[in-house]
Amino acid sequence: MPQIFILAPATPHACSIANASAKTLPDAMHDTSLAHSVGTAFLSQTRIVLAGGCFWGIQTVFQHVKGVIDAVSGYAGGEVDTAHYESVGTGKTGHAESVQVMYNPAQITLGQILKVFFSIAHDPTELNRQGHDHGTQYRSVIFYSTQEQKEVAEAYIDQLQQANIFKAPIVTKLELLKAFYPAEDYHQNYARLHPSDPYIAINDMPKVKALDKEFPNLYIKQ
Repeated sequence: MPQIFILAPATPHACSIANASAKTLPDAMHDTSLAHSVGTAFLSQTRIVLAGGCFWGIQTVFQHVKGVIDAVSGYAGGEVDTAHYESVGTGKTGHAESVQVMYNPAQITLGQILKVFFSIAHDPTELNRQGHDHGTQYRSVIFYSTQEQKEVAEAYIDQLQQANIFKAPIVTKLELLKAFYPAEDYHQNYARLHPSDPYIAINDMPKVKALDKEFPNLYIKQ
């Protein structure tokens, strides 16, 4: 792992520098429809939990996506008693560093969110790793909450595989979301709070710039 200087917590983050170059992907052929009206009850169900390496980068990417109401770093895939950074970092808890994306279905579709996830936020062809980070806690996963989410995600992965967009097979797994546990406070909004951190400047800001370039209709400044 290359040496990384991080200006943050007493327990340093182990995320390493990954390739932030964007892929040009097709729109999802099977997608949700934009909602005409959105109520509070409906909004509470409109979330997807995504995992693919360091949650700092995925969180900051989706904080710049139009229609995303909130993006929270956390853990999914394991039990509540191991849902903290020191345990997850061992790679033995079943958790993956994840981001809960709450979105407005009247402004953005699930297919658009997945397009950003696969093209900007991470490399879906790396198995149990992202860049120099190794371990199941860095695996690529879509944690779905509804059958519709599962079907849209499965169809889009199949579509991308058939189109041979990537040089290697997509290894992203689909798992039913059992629970999402928000990460410690010092992991929340890390890129926003530490823009001069060399890790953020090298690894995460290029993703945000790629989002602006590849998705001008979806990109927002924070």
